[in-house]
Amino acid sequence: METDSETDSSDGDAVGNGDAAGDRGAEPVTFGREGIREGLITCVPVAVGVGGYGVAFGVLADQVGLSVAEAALMSAVVVAGASQIVAVELWADPIPIAAIVITTFAINLRYSLMGAALQPWFKRLSAAKAYGSLFFMADENWALTMRDFRAGNRRGAFLLGSGIAVWTFWVGSTVVGVLAGGAIGEPARYGFDFVLAAVFLALAAELWEGRSSLVPWLASLGTALVAAELFPGRWYILLGGFAAALAEVIRRGR
Repeated sequence: METDSETDSSDGDAVGNGDAAGDRGAEPVTFGREGIREGLITCVPVAVGVGGYGVAFGVLADQVGLSVAEAALMSAVVVAGASQIVAVELWADPIPIAAIVITTFAINLRYSLMGAALQPWFKRLSAAKAYGSLFFMADENWALTMRDFRAGNRRGAFLLGSGIAVWTFWVGSTVVGVLAGGAIGEPARYGFDFVLAAVFLALAAELWEGRSSLVPWLASLGTALVAAELFPGRWYILLGGFAAALAEVIRRGR
């Protein structure tokens, strides 16, 4: 693995960023230990909050009869809190496979938009580094990575390092939630259900760019509220994301 003073060996060219992230010149995107370390350290406080949400998922998984190993495996390979919680909420005997697949697919489609936002930087990394990092992408560390890139840093491994922090706390807290499920009871009693909302609010504040942020944010909010009333399931998440993306494209295209 290269150090951060070296350019990724798959392509030494600089990333041209005449896009939403802004044009920052011909600086290379690097992928090394420093990026992993900075991502890990930066994300630990956020990952602690994710851990609270993981406990809530573990409790719910215990209530539907998942074992510690089953719940931990689900968290380790899916790494998507909202879809995992929806999946266990839909859990029944027999398992409604089609309903779970369709609902979680709708929820997780937002990751296609998030991945596209990283493309100006990740297109210069090798497939192994880019897609290996994307496996660990969650809402929280994606937001931190975008903030890091927009600040002018070119640490391509930041997403991987921050993702490792999220993954570790997510899986570990899932185990805690399953083991303590009987003692905890209903997670809402302790505010675990609000932890993720609080984390998102903190991240939104970090991504605030002034009044210009209002246009996509309000477009997303309005679309999500309408979609939640008109369509079943969690399609409002995807539709709200598309509305924000469209509003941003229109605004910057003027």
